[in-house]
Amino acid sequence: MTLAPTIIERLTRARGDLRMGVPVVLAADGRAALVVAVEALTAERLAALRDLGAAELALTARRAETLKARAYDGDLARIMVPADAGVEWLRALADPADDLRMPMKGPLRSLRDGAADLHRAAIALAKSGHLLPAALLVPVSKGLALAAELGLTFLPLDAVAPALLQLSPLHEVTSARLPMMASQAGRVHIFRPEDGGDEHYAIEIGQPDRKAPVLARLHSACFTGDVLGSLKCDCGPQLRAALAQMGAEGAGVLLYLNQEGRGIGLANKMRAYSLQDQGFDTVEANHRLGFEDDERDFRIGADILRRMGFSAVRLLTNNPKKLAMMESCGVQVVERVPLKVGQTAQNAGYLATKAAKSGHLL
Repeated sequence: MTLAPTIIERLTRARGDLRMGVPVVLAADGRAALVVAVEALTAERLAALRDLGAAELALTARRAETLKARAYDGDLARIMVPADAGVEWLRALADPADDLRMPMKGPLRSLRDGAADLHRAAIALAKSGHLLPAALLVPVSKGLALAAELGLTFLPLDAVAPALLQLSPLHEVTSARLPMMASQAGRVHIFRPEDGGDEHYAIEIGQPDRKAPVLARLHSACFTGDVLGSLKCDCGPQLRAALAQMGAEGAGVLLYLNQEGRGIGLANKMRAYSLQDQGFDTVEANHRLGFEDDERDFRIGADILRRMGFSAVRLLTNNPKKLAMMESCGVQVVERVPLKVGQTAQNAGYLATKAAKSGHLL
């Protein structure tokens, strides 16, 4: 029925549910589980979930490593939740904020038998909602009937798994002229994904020739650096320097991608900053939270460039991963243009970590 939500639309609904603490139902091969994000879990909902069965906690292998829990499934660990464990216990496993004060969380018993596919999808859903990558699962029978009875979003895994990996198609919503300090000949294009996710922006300087390589910058949103002038990173200076160089050359495209905190969202970025205050570097902080070094998807930038009619770029970047992603997505990189600005006493360690652990060419 055309009025019914597609799997993409149900995924978007599920992300909203998880952010509000509402369970969703994941199902595969006759199995089903109620899933709730640990970050948004309440004591009342935990009690109601326990009435339906034994609870299991899904954590990424990164977080499990910090907790000294066994990740038998490779990329994740399934932790058996004790019957007397409350919301505080679960959040202490999900959030590393008090790890140094209480380093011993266990003993933790990891499950090694049975399938982990529902748990893997639950973590991916939490990540896509910019929540901590930790989910509570309660196996149930007749998942579809239970979802209908309780009014919960039902997600069949065979449809969800590929949808989570796909890049949602982007469409230009509108554009308008915008004189800027960098150039009076500026235009801002707004691109919106079909899945209802964050919009992304293309700032066009001048009238770049679509038949020639365009000076381009893929800039991930950084509220603290771009808006507040944070000295902990080099994002703000990179943004302004890129626009200034495009203005000086008379043409260019800056893509402002809403992938805050290397794709983990502003709240988790602030959690990472708090961990950095405890002595961890930027990569270690991400790992303790349960994330990878970088969770961004640069396919978004390549898609926008292609939709704007560009097939080749001179890319303003210090990150070789951006070069590889552009090429793999069919956008030719004819030149890497270095962008070395913004080093401060406060971000020297951060930049050194980016070079040593993330391969940035500084």
